[in-house]
Amino acid sequence: MRCPYCQSEDTQVKDSRPAEDGAVIRRRRVCPDCGGRFTTFERVQLRDLLVIKKSGRKVAFDRDKLMRSVEIALRKRQVDPERVERAVSGIVRQLESSGEPEVSSDEIGRLVMDALKGIDDIAYIRFASVYRNFREAKDFHDVIDEITSGDVTSDPVENE
Repeated sequence: MRCPYCQSEDTQVKDSRPAEDGAVIRRRRVCPDCGGRFTTFERVQLRDLLVIKKSGRKVAFDRDKLMRSVEIALRKRQVDPERVERAVSGIVRQLESSGEPEVSSDEIGRLVMDALKGIDDIAYIRFASVYRNFREAKDFHDVIDEITSGDVTSDPVENE
């Protein structure tokens, strides 16, 4: 593993332990050249996934991008980071175990909406505003009404 500080390729593992209920290995590393310390995470990747964007373009699935999207929706919300990690890992597992080598960005958005629905209402609304492409205040009212009535759906709303 390359050192993020000096780019040396000779780093040493000082400590390894399981994380996320054994689904991930957390490794503390040290660089003998610069003395830098950093942590890496090793997780199983069942298959390479391609994401089909709305434009039709295909890009490699990026777990970190998914995590950043969820974290943006949850910004300044009091949510346990372990809960967020479990949700993202669950989404990735669903995508990988589907058996399909390609997944649409809409499907990923739907899975994120389902996960956020159980984590935080405000994050759900924030993510929905981007995923469903809100254009007016009424769109926010519609989602709030869905949440308060308990009839939350994650299908994109057609904006006219």
